[in-house]
Amino acid sequence: MNLLYVRALHIIFVVTWFSGMFYLCRLFIYNREAQDKPEPERSILQAQFGIMIQRLLFGITWPSAILTLLFGTWLLLQYNNLPVWLYLKLGLVLLLYGYNISLHVLYRQQRRGVFRYTSTGLRLWNEVPTVFLVGIVMLVVVQQNISLLYGILGLLGLSVALMGGIFAYRRMRG
Repeated sequence: MNLLYVRALHIIFVVTWFSGMFYLCRLFIYNREAQDKPEPERSILQAQFGIMIQRLLFGITWPSAILTLLFGTWLLLQYNNLPVWLYLKLGLVLLLYGYNISLHVLYRQQRRGVFRYTSTGLRLWNEVPTVFLVGIVMLVVVQQNISLLYGILGLLGLSVALMGGIFAYRRMRG
């Protein structure tokens, strides 16, 4: 198969994987907030969110993560020597798979009726893949021309801005 097709499929499944992670965490937030509703609203909402979460996790998010890994490995095998930027990207990707596993853990907890995190805490957790996305895309596009110092400072600045936005939203909601 032409490597351009492999690269295109890799990018497509990266996009669907990220979409799944972003929406999955939003559903966790809504499911957590439903916990505070009176009955029968709570049961109705949580039953519906449970179905949506399960379908998203097993129908889109995990399959996309696996296909991303498959096509990414295929591309990785084309290198004789890995450039430094690719090691950094792979480190971020490894952490992203850890994040994906954490979403699976949250799914299992919420399915058992265990809600350990507030909706604000889940909103913060929902922004983690944004930081990974920016870091990974910058590394792939800029490659060896990237400044490690500016890259780290940029990701830290983005993280602070995202947290500030979440806390401002929380204050606006009351």
